[in-house]
Amino acid sequence: MKKIAFSFDQLSFSHTNGKEALKNINISASAGEAIAIIGSSGSGKTSFLNLIATSLRPSLGSITVLNVNPWAIPKRQLQNLRSQIGLVHQAAPIPPRQRVITAVLAGRLGQWPLWKSLLSLIYPVDIAGPQSCLQKLDLADRLFDRCDRLSGGQLQRVGVARVLYQRPNLLLADEPVSAMDPVLSDLTISCLIEDARSRNACLVASLHAVDIALRWFPRIVGLKDGEVFFDLPAAEVSESLLRELYAAERGVLPKQGTADLE
Repeated sequence: MKKIAFSFDQLSFSHTNGKEALKNINISASAGEAIAIIGSSGSGKTSFLNLIATSLRPSLGSITVLNVNPWAIPKRQLQNLRSQIGLVHQAAPIPPRQRVITAVLAGRLGQWPLWKSLLSLIYPVDIAGPQSCLQKLDLADRLFDRCDRLSGGQLQRVGVARVLYQRPNLLLADEPVSAMDPVLSDLTISCLIEDARSRNACLVASLHAVDIALRWFPRIVGLKDGEVFFDLPAAEVSESLLRELYAAERGVLPKQGTADLE
């Protein structure tokens, strides 16, 4: 029996202003799967990921994450659950004056005892680990640089390195390569795919670049107006289906463009 990474059961979510972001979602994923979430801007991709990350609570329906209902367990257990979930943000929430190594070490803060977490903010408690993660992303030479000296694409890769260092059971990525050129985008996605595969972790990434999603992910979920428009193997996602998914964008399929060339 496969371990469930996450499951939505008739889940809906509305923002505090009353706008419904997701409607009646029924979907599940197992450990070891790699899934790309695609769809137009405003289709609900970020809300989808934040619900899995337990950053948001469903308005209706239920959610299971790593075999538990995150909203039916004590706070301490919820904190432990969150330490097993890694989220790569589109704009990494990294203090500008922080060193790259400190930003990567932050991936383990939820797993370490308090004394070690505090010490890591003052002096690196591990150098080899962060360096190895950055090396995979062609960024090892920036290990001790301040983050405000990095470009947008480099900061995104630091955010990815932080999650690689965390080694979560559920790896989420929200537009993780939006500021990168095509070569670095492929490098970064390949690192995420390989890391998840090596640990039998589930990877779920929202992507605006359809070509990247189809090239790297076996399973594609298309969101449209807050609903699951399709959930198919990549080989079954046709151009006509994509044009219907992105109809609001005048039939132009999003592709990887010129981003932060480094």
